[in-house]
Amino acid sequence: MAKFFEYQGKEIFKESGIPIPEGMVVKTPEDARRTAEKLGRPVVVKAQVWAGGRGKSGAVKFADTPEEAEAAAKAILGMKVKGLEVKQVLVEEKLDIAQEFYAGGIINSAQEVRGPVLMFSPEGGMDIESVPEDKIALMNVDVIKGIMPYDTLNLVSSMGVKGKNLRQIADVVFKLFKAFQKMDCRTLEINPLVLTNDGKVLAADCRMAVDDQALFRHPELGIKIGREFLKEPTEFYLIAWSFEESDFRGTSYVAQMAEPEEVAKGGYVGYHGIGGGAAMLGMDALNKVDLKVADYADTSGNPTASKVYRVVKLIMGIPGIEGYFLAGFMMANQEQWHHAHGIVKALREELPKKPGFPVVLLLCGNKEKESQEILKEGLAGLDARIEIYDREHVYDAKFIGGRLKTLVDEYRKERLVS
Repeated sequence: MAKFFEYQGKEIFKESGIPIPEGMVVKTPEDARRTAEKLGRPVVVKAQVWAGGRGKSGAVKFADTPEEAEAAAKAILGMKVKGLEVKQVLVEEKLDIAQEFYAGGIINSAQEVRGPVLMFSPEGGMDIESVPEDKIALMNVDVIKGIMPYDTLNLVSSMGVKGKNLRQIADVVFKLFKAFQKMDCRTLEINPLVLTNDGKVLAADCRMAVDDQALFRHPELGIKIGREFLKEPTEFYLIAWSFEESDFRGTSYVAQMAEPEEVAKGGYVGYHGIGGGAAMLGMDALNKVDLKVADYADTSGNPTASKVYRVVKLIMGIPGIEGYFLAGFMMANQEQWHHAHGIVKALREELPKKPGFPVVLLLCGNKEKESQEILKEGLAGLDARIEIYDREHVYDAKFIGGRLKTLVDEYRKERLVS
């Protein structure tokens, strides 16, 4: 699911009429100080990363003065929260909290629900999973009928909220669900939803994730790739996504598994699987012979030759890899000659740049005989270490992994001599 930083979710809250604290996202300690000066009151400085547990990581700090805000931002910017570098912080007014609540909408995929669920709890500020069941009110929302303001009034009052604050809180929950619908969210949460001592109700935090399949409806979000990422996607990911973005014929999923500096140290090969589960056999086999994968690719679901070609070209273009492995550990129901044609075209273009390069291909399934002929005839005469296998070795990952390891070792020795 496409994720968003807290400040991005709060911008959507603001557009939806949900009150939020005053503040601004900044990228330098100096800007944090200036923001605190502008607000003219104590502030909280919060790391903006796609990870939970910011408070426990020391990535949320309070500041009573602009100078303290600057120092807090300086301490937070550049730190890592669950492996993610903090590049910006949200500086916003510190709230005088009287009570914290939780409000959220999720998509429940369970067979008995299969739809949106609206949740409310009088115990906010903690993970909803940690809240006792009797402290959470749930409402399965009919996607045709939707909800009315009285629905959220009933939801909130069922958790003991009464008096003049009931309507305010119920109104925020109602608007939360409307935003959830409008933005095609899988998750939209306010935790905590804060009631201040002077009677204001504000969304003090936001967790938002939009359904990848709906991103085409929201170009205003500026999401580059319709797939979940923990950090900004690299050029490698952007190229890989371009294969899928406008061509839905089969799958061509490609992921970067190691940073370029790691691949450059040696021991990495380009990995190309067919079918997610079966491809794990090949990765396991490579691990057992001390080879690592620079990428993970899956071309299944009967992709076109052009998609396979582009995937192989991308894999072969990874600097520092010492081999290419097509791991077809399944009797695929797809027409495998599309794979064969795409692989041959890509390798005939790339292998002349890498004399002696190791290539191990395992391909079987529909049109297996024709596919094997395409591979063997199309790759004949190339200056490379090429081995091609069929259904005879479809369950023999240990053997196939061992063969690639042997070829990689030969390739290394040859390059050391030269």
